[in-house]
Amino acid sequence: MDRRQALTGLTALTALALAGCATIDSQNGLAPAPGPRGSTTPSASPSGAANPTDTPAPPATPAPTPTPTVQPAPHLKKIARPPGALSGLPGKGKLLAWTVDDGVSSDVVAAYAKFAAETGTRITFFPNCMYSSWVNNAKALRPLVESGHVQFGNHTFSHPNLTKLSDAGIVKELQKNAAVLKNTFGVDPAPYYRPPYGYLDKRVQQVASGIGYTAPILWYGSLSDSSVLTTGQIVGFAKKWFLAQHIVIAHANHPAVTKVFPRLLDIIRTRGLTTVTLNDVFIR
Repeated sequence: MDRRQALTGLTALTALALAGCATIDSQNGLAPAPGPRGSTTPSASPSGAANPTDTPAPPATPAPTPTPTVQPAPHLKKIARPPGALSGLPGKGKLLAWTVDDGVSSDVVAAYAKFAAETGTRITFFPNCMYSSWVNNAKALRPLVESGHVQFGNHTFSHPNLTKLSDAGIVKELQKNAAVLKNTFGVDPAPYYRPPYGYLDKRVQQVASGIGYTAPILWYGSLSDSSVLTTGQIVGFAKKWFLAQHIVIAHANHPAVTKVFPRLLDIIRTRGLTTVTLNDVFIR
Protein backbone atom coordinates (compact mmCIF):
# COMPACT_ATOMS: atom_id res chain seq x y z
CA MET A 1 0.00 0.00 0.00
CA ASP A 2 1.13 3.55 -0.53
CA ARG A 3 2.18 5.00 2.77
CA ARG A 4 2.85 8.53 4.02
CA GLN A 5 5.42 9.84 6.50
CA ALA A 6 5.18 12.62 8.95
CA LEU A 7 7.25 14.23 11.62
CA THR A 8 5.21 15.29 14.60
CA GLY A 9 6.02 18.54 16.31
CA LEU A 10 4.77 17.01 19.55
CA THR A 11 7.88 14.92 20.19
CA ALA A 12 10.72 16.04 22.36
CA LEU A 13 13.07 14.36 19.90
CA THR A 14 12.72 16.67 16.93
CA ALA A 15 14.08 14.35 14.26
CA LEU A 16 13.88 13.98 10.55
CA ALA A 17 11.24 11.39 9.65
CA LEU A 18 11.74 9.98 6.20
CA ALA A 19 10.00 7.84 3.63
CA GLY A 20 7.54 5.88 5.72
CA CYS A 21 3.84 5.14 5.18
CA ALA A 22 3.27 8.08 2.91
CA THR A 23 3.55 9.63 -0.47
CA ILE A 24 7.19 10.75 -0.59
CA ASP A 25 9.56 12.74 -2.71
CA SER A 26 11.16 9.89 -4.65
CA GLN A 27 14.44 11.81 -4.95
CA ASN A 28 15.06 12.63 -1.30
CA GLY A 29 12.49 10.69 0.70
CA LEU A 30 11.22 13.73 2.53
CA ALA A 31 8.20 13.16 4.71
CA PRO A 32 5.13 15.40 4.73
CA ALA A 33 4.73 18.02 7.40
CA PRO A 34 3.36 16.85 10.78
CA GLY A 35 -0.35 16.52 11.34
CA PRO A 36 -3.20 15.92 8.92
CA ARG A 37 -3.17 17.53 5.52
CA GLY A 38 -5.66 20.28 5.10
CA SER A 39 -6.32 20.87 8.85
CA THR A 40 2.59 -3.10 2.23
CA THR A 41 9.36 -40.04 -7.88
CA PRO A 42 12.08 -41.95 -8.25
CA SER A 43 15.15 -40.43 -9.81
CA ALA A 44 15.63 -40.99 -13.52
CA SER A 45 18.69 -42.48 -15.18
CA PRO A 46 20.67 -40.31 -17.62
CA SER A 47 18.47 -41.67 -20.42
CA GLY A 48 15.44 -40.30 -18.64
CA ALA A 49 13.99 -43.65 -17.44
CA ALA A 50 13.76 -44.71 -13.83
CA ASN A 51 16.20 -47.48 -12.89
CA PRO A 52 14.20 -50.30 -11.24
CA THR A 53 17.33 -51.87 -9.73
CA ASP A 54 18.21 -48.80 -7.74
CA THR A 55 17.71 -49.05 -4.01
CA PRO A 56 15.00 -46.56 -3.08
CA ALA A 57 16.39 -43.60 -1.27
CA PRO A 58 15.07 -43.04 2.26
CA PRO A 59 12.54 -40.25 2.58
CA ALA A 60 14.05 -36.85 3.12
CA THR A 61 14.05 -35.60 6.66
CA PRO A 62 11.90 -32.49 6.87
CA ALA A 63 13.83 -29.35 7.64
CA PRO A 64 13.17 -28.30 11.22
CA THR A 65 11.31 -25.11 11.90
CA PRO A 66 13.92 -22.44 12.66
CA THR A 67 14.19 -21.49 16.29
CA PRO A 68 15.61 -18.21 17.52
CA THR A 69 19.38 -17.99 17.57
CA VAL A 70 20.61 -18.48 21.12
CA GLN A 71 21.29 -14.86 21.75
CA PRO A 72 20.27 -13.12 24.96
CA ALA A 73 18.63 -9.74 25.01
CA PRO A 74 21.09 -6.88 24.99
CA HIS A 75 22.37 -6.09 28.45
CA LEU A 76 20.75 -2.71 28.70
CA LYS A 77 19.62 -0.69 31.64
CA LYS A 78 16.07 0.12 30.65
CA ILE A 79 15.04 3.73 30.80
CA ALA A 80 11.77 5.58 31.16
CA ARG A 81 10.22 6.66 27.88
CA PRO A 82 10.40 10.35 27.14
CA PRO A 83 6.97 11.96 26.86
CA GLY A 84 5.31 12.41 23.50
CA ALA A 85 6.00 10.76 20.18
CA LEU A 86 9.38 9.13 19.54
CA SER A 87 11.25 9.16 16.26
CA GLY A 88 14.59 7.97 17.65
CA LEU A 89 16.11 6.24 20.66
CA PRO A 90 17.31 8.69 23.32
CA GLY A 91 20.87 8.93 24.53
CA LYS A 92 24.15 7.78 23.04
CA GLY A 93 24.77 4.23 21.97
CA LYS A 94 24.90 1.79 19.07
CA LEU A 95 21.30 0.62 19.07
CA LEU A 96 19.02 0.24 16.06
CA ALA A 97 15.26 -0.19 16.32
CA TRP A 98 14.21 -1.96 13.11
CA THR A 99 10.43 -1.66 12.87
CA VAL A 100 8.18 -3.29 10.26
CA ASP A 101 4.67 -2.16 9.38
CA ASP A 102 1.52 -3.39 7.65
CA GLY A 103 1.73 -7.02 6.47
CA VAL A 104 0.14 -6.93 3.03
CA SER A 105 2.15 -10.00 1.97
CA SER A 106 1.98 -13.22 3.97
CA ASP A 107 5.15 -14.41 2.21
CA VAL A 108 7.07 -11.32 3.31
CA VAL A 109 5.88 -11.71 6.91
CA ALA A 110 7.01 -15.36 6.76
CA ALA A 111 10.42 -14.29 5.43
CA TYR A 112 10.84 -11.76 8.23
CA ALA A 113 9.97 -14.42 10.81
CA LYS A 114 12.50 -16.83 9.30
CA PHE A 115 15.15 -14.11 9.16
CA ALA A 116 14.62 -13.15 12.80
CA ALA A 117 14.70 -16.79 13.89
CA GLU A 118 17.87 -17.67 11.99
CA THR A 119 19.88 -14.54 12.78
CA GLY A 120 18.57 -13.39 16.15
CA THR A 121 17.72 -9.98 14.70
CA ARG A 122 15.29 -8.19 16.99
CA ILE A 123 12.32 -6.55 15.30
CA THR A 124 9.27 -4.58 16.38
CA PHE A 125 6.28 -5.24 14.14
CA PHE A 126 3.41 -2.80 13.77
CA PRO A 127 0.75 -4.93 12.05
CA ASN A 128 -2.52 -4.03 10.42
CA CYS A 129 -4.47 -7.14 11.37
CA MET A 130 -6.92 -6.68 8.53
CA TYR A 131 -4.28 -8.68 6.67
CA SER A 132 -4.37 -12.44 7.29
CA SER A 133 -0.57 -12.63 7.07
CA TRP A 134 -0.18 -12.31 10.85
CA VAL A 135 -2.57 -15.14 11.69
CA ASN A 136 -1.18 -17.23 8.81
CA ASN A 137 2.34 -16.96 10.27
CA ALA A 138 1.40 -17.26 13.94
CA LYS A 139 3.16 -20.63 14.36
CA ALA A 140 6.50 -19.18 13.23
CA LEU A 141 6.08 -15.90 15.10
CA ARG A 142 4.93 -17.17 18.51
CA PRO A 143 8.33 -18.55 19.65
CA LEU A 144 9.95 -15.30 18.55
CA VAL A 145 7.48 -13.28 20.59
CA GLU A 146 8.04 -15.54 23.59
CA SER A 147 11.83 -15.21 23.31
CA GLY A 148 11.64 -11.43 22.95
CA HIS A 149 13.19 -11.35 19.49
CA VAL A 150 9.93 -9.96 18.17
CA GLN A 151 7.61 -7.40 19.69
CA PHE A 152 4.25 -6.14 18.51
CA GLY A 153 2.98 -2.59 18.54
CA ASN A 154 -0.39 -1.37 17.29
CA HIS A 155 -0.75 0.11 13.81
CA THR A 156 -4.58 0.09 13.78
CA PHE A 157 -6.72 -2.57 12.15
CA SER A 158 -7.32 -1.00 8.74
CA HIS A 159 -4.72 1.78 8.46
CA PRO A 160 -6.89 4.92 8.50
CA ASN A 161 -5.79 8.48 9.11
CA LEU A 162 -6.61 8.69 12.82
CA THR A 163 -6.88 12.47 12.75
CA LYS A 164 -9.90 12.11 10.47
CA LEU A 165 -11.76 9.70 12.75
CA SER A 166 -14.07 10.43 15.65
CA ASP A 167 -12.87 9.62 19.15
CA ALA A 168 -14.92 6.41 19.04
CA GLY A 169 -13.39 5.55 15.65
CA ILE A 170 -9.86 5.89 17.02
CA VAL A 171 -10.70 3.62 19.94
CA LYS A 172 -12.32 1.03 17.67
CA GLU A 173 -9.35 0.86 15.30
CA LEU A 174 -6.81 0.36 18.09
CA GLN A 175 -8.91 -2.07 20.11
CA LYS A 176 -9.93 -4.21 17.13
CA ASN A 177 -6.29 -4.58 16.10
CA ALA A 178 -5.21 -5.33 19.65
CA ALA A 179 -7.86 -8.02 19.98
CA VAL A 180 -6.39 -9.97 17.04
CA LEU A 181 -2.87 -9.75 18.49
CA LYS A 182 -4.07 -10.82 21.95
CA ASN A 183 -6.12 -13.73 20.60
CA THR A 184 -3.36 -14.90 18.25
CA PHE A 185 -0.18 -14.27 20.24
CA GLY A 186 -1.36 -13.65 23.80
CA VAL A 187 0.28 -10.22 23.96
CA ASP A 188 -0.98 -6.72 24.53
CA PRO A 189 0.63 -4.24 22.11
CA ALA A 190 0.03 -1.29 24.42
CA PRO A 191 1.50 1.20 25.14
CA TYR A 192 3.11 1.37 21.68
CA TYR A 193 1.28 2.42 18.55
CA ARG A 194 2.23 3.86 15.20
CA PRO A 195 -0.30 6.26 13.69
CA PRO A 196 -0.86 5.43 10.01
CA TYR A 197 0.90 7.83 7.65
CA GLY A 198 2.54 9.35 10.73
CA TYR A 199 -0.50 11.60 11.16
CA LEU A 200 -0.80 12.53 14.79
CA ASP A 201 -2.30 15.40 16.73
CA LYS A 202 -3.06 16.23 20.34
CA ARG A 203 -6.59 14.82 20.21
CA VAL A 204 -5.41 11.46 18.82
CA GLN A 205 -2.79 11.25 21.56
CA GLN A 206 -5.34 12.04 24.25
CA VAL A 207 -7.84 9.47 23.01
CA ALA A 208 -5.18 6.78 22.53
CA SER A 209 -3.72 7.48 25.98
CA GLY A 210 -7.17 7.00 27.46
CA ILE A 211 -7.10 3.31 26.46
CA GLY A 212 -3.46 2.69 27.37
CA TYR A 213 -1.62 3.78 24.23
CA THR A 214 0.73 6.35 25.67
CA ALA A 215 3.69 5.84 23.33
CA PRO A 216 3.26 6.90 19.70
CA ILE A 217 6.23 5.70 17.66
CA LEU A 218 7.33 7.54 14.53
CA TRP A 219 10.68 7.04 12.77
CA TYR A 220 14.03 8.55 11.83
CA GLY A 221 14.68 7.03 8.43
CA SER A 222 13.05 4.41 6.24
CA LEU A 223 13.71 1.60 3.77
CA SER A 224 11.00 3.35 1.75
CA ASP A 225 9.51 -0.01 0.75
CA SER A 226 5.85 0.76 1.31
CA SER A 227 5.84 0.89 -2.49
CA VAL A 228 7.75 -1.30 -4.93
CA LEU A 229 11.49 -0.58 -5.04
CA THR A 230 14.51 -2.37 -6.46
CA THR A 231 16.78 -4.28 -4.14
CA GLY A 232 19.51 -1.74 -4.84
CA GLN A 233 17.29 1.11 -3.73
CA ILE A 234 16.43 -0.67 -0.49
CA VAL A 235 20.09 -1.32 0.29
CA GLY A 236 20.82 2.31 -0.46
CA PHE A 237 18.22 3.47 2.04
CA ALA A 238 19.57 1.03 4.62
CA LYS A 239 23.06 2.46 4.18
CA LYS A 240 21.62 5.92 4.69
CA TRP A 241 19.43 5.22 7.72
CA PHE A 242 20.74 2.17 9.59
CA LEU A 243 22.53 4.36 12.10
CA ALA A 244 22.99 4.43 15.85
CA GLN A 245 19.90 5.30 17.91
CA HIS A 246 17.62 5.44 14.89
CA ILE A 247 14.12 4.05 14.70
CA VAL A 248 13.85 2.87 11.08
CA ILE A 249 10.60 1.93 9.38
CA ALA A 250 10.21 -0.90 6.85
CA HIS A 251 7.18 -2.71 5.47
CA ALA A 252 6.09 -6.34 5.07
CA ASN A 253 4.40 -5.60 1.76
CA HIS A 254 6.68 -6.36 -1.20
CA PRO A 255 9.26 -9.15 -1.66
CA ALA A 256 12.32 -7.12 -2.68
CA VAL A 257 13.40 -6.53 0.92
CA THR A 258 13.53 -10.28 1.56
CA LYS A 259 16.14 -10.67 -1.19
CA VAL A 260 18.60 -8.39 0.58
CA PHE A 261 18.31 -9.51 4.20
CA PRO A 262 21.96 -10.72 4.21
CA ARG A 263 23.14 -7.35 2.89
CA LEU A 264 21.06 -5.45 5.45
CA LEU A 265 22.46 -7.61 8.23
CA ASP A 266 25.98 -6.99 6.96
CA ILE A 267 25.40 -3.23 7.21
CA ILE A 268 24.25 -3.64 10.81
CA ARG A 269 27.22 -5.81 11.77
CA THR A 270 29.80 -3.71 9.93
CA ARG A 271 28.61 -0.62 11.77
CA GLY A 272 28.65 -2.37 15.13
CA LEU A 273 24.94 -1.83 15.71
CA THR A 274 22.75 -3.88 18.00
CA THR A 275 19.14 -4.43 17.00
CA VAL A 276 16.64 -3.87 19.78
CA THR A 277 12.92 -3.96 20.31
CA LEU A 278 11.24 -1.11 22.12
CA ASN A 279 10.73 -3.39 25.11
CA ASP A 280 14.50 -3.91 25.25
CA VAL A 281 15.04 -0.19 25.74
CA PHE A 282 12.14 1.19 27.72
CA ILE A 283 10.52 0.46 31.05
CA ARG A 284 6.90 -0.41 30.36
